[in-house]
Amino acid sequence: MKEITASMAGTVLNILVSDGESVSAGQPVLTLESMKMEIPIEAAAEGEVESVNVNVGDFVNEGDVLVVLK
Repeated sequence: MKEITASMAGTVLNILVSDGESVSAGQPVLTLESMKMEIPIEAAAEGEVESVNVNVGDFVNEGDVLVVLK
């Protein structure tokens, strides 16, 4: 399993993938808002989305697991 984690604290603005979807390395999977900036969070490797662990509007801390790939 590969985990995609938050690179900084912020609020989940958009979720761009759903369970079962295939993603490629470098593909944005969600967007965080932090300090009035939008930060895209990208997949580091290709895989299939096993679970999305956050919802739009959730506040996350640096290092929190956002998406799990299989």
